[in-house]
Amino acid sequence: MLPLLLIALITVSLTSIMLPEALASSKGTAATAEAGPAVVVIPVKQTVEPSLHSFLERAFKEAQEARAEHIVLVVNTLGGRVDSASKIGELIRTSPIPTTAFVEGKAVSAGTYIALNANHIAMQPGSTIGAAAVVDGSGTLNEDPKIISFWVEQMTEAAKLQGRDPNIAAAMVDKSVTVDMTDTIGRVKKQGDILSLSASDAEKVGYSDLTANKVEDVVKWLELDNRALIEIQPSIAEEVARFLVSPVVTTILLILGIAGVAIELLVPGFGAPGIVGLLSFGLFFFGSYVSGLAGMESVALFIIGIILLIIELFVPSFGILGLLGSTSLIAAVVMSAPNPKSGFISLGVAVAAAAVIVALFARTNRGRGIWNKFILRDKLSTEDGYLSADDRNTLIGEKGVALTTLRPSGTVQIGESRVDVVTTGEFIEAGKPVVVTKAEGTWIVVKEVKSE
Repeated sequence: MLPLLLIALITVSLTSIMLPEALASSKGTAATAEAGPAVVVIPVKQTVEPSLHSFLERAFKEAQEARAEHIVLVVNTLGGRVDSASKIGELIRTSPIPTTAFVEGKAVSAGTYIALNANHIAMQPGSTIGAAAVVDGSGTLNEDPKIISFWVEQMTEAAKLQGRDPNIAAAMVDKSVTVDMTDTIGRVKKQGDILSLSASDAEKVGYSDLTANKVEDVVKWLELDNRALIEIQPSIAEEVARFLVSPVVTTILLILGIAGVAIELLVPGFGAPGIVGLLSFGLFFFGSYVSGLAGMESVALFIIGIILLIIELFVPSFGILGLLGSTSLIAAVVMSAPNPKSGFISLGVAVAAAAVIVALFARTNRGRGIWNKFILRDKLSTEDGYLSADDRNTLIGEKGVALTTLRPSGTVQIGESRVDVVTTGEFIEAGKPVVVTKAEGTWIVVKEVKSE
């Protein structure tokens, strides 16, 4: 099992080596740090989730290091997680660099909240903003009053930052809110509807400061068109991590990881399954770490869990070490998930699927594996002509004389041979005639021959 530990350590080492790449920009900004004031353009064109927050944290940090004069967020998202949106909103509000959100397509749900936290909002013709009602993972509208109240408060406070009408922000979340906008866009938002605004309507009600075709138009409106434009894109590692943390990929990685490690622990021999399992776990934790879902404590718990399971194979602990190891692995996976519920669901599906894979592999590959080369598997069976003792079946029916009293064991004379025998329980005096009734291995059973 030492190779298993070695591979685990190598996997963690590779993860730590790859992390700097995850924190590096795809377009070098080190050279721009001395270029003076510039405008940094950052895309927000993915689901609002921890990976987006992690990328924006890195991008805002690089913008500060480059002494950027302004940040333009190019927003085109259908929304995502409320908790991630709240963190991104705080990041924008607390940034010392002024920010403008340029809605290039849609700023829906959490995307609206991100835009509202910016100092300015510009919108492309044909784009929309709003429809920020809270929905669950299946797209069903969340009717929980507590959640709606919280999100309304978040949206209205963001709208107030730049003097925008908070009632309009509330109408984008709560379908029970009514807003009369006849004096600006000629319509009323009625109960039962969720408000969304086109670029032109958003400008009329004061939610957009400008309608522009491209980023350069926004920069010109900001009177910064003589500044250099620096675009910060997600790095390769961040793109890979974003792919790895998708629910389907996460579940597949867990299946491969659990099945691979279990096969190495249960089926003799170290080979491809163990390598695949550890690499799968490595990719799982790498994606979670880069996406901001997990820290090094999750990786540490995973390694501890593997070590405890290996020790359980060699040190009798009545299952205590195995239970602690399994608990560590479960905790590591759940801590690396977007939320405990999704973590347990993915883990449950992975365990069930992995159990089937392990059972099939164990049945079809029982005799394979490197360590099986050191195991003697030749059998000296009776069918192959090998006998563990002399075959005494030929004595059945032979008669002899008891040389000693059989109590119930003793010695008899059969032909010219002295044979150790037993009776079925009765005593037979010396000199009495006997006959062999059964021969099983070295056991010869006799009984007394009664004279007629």
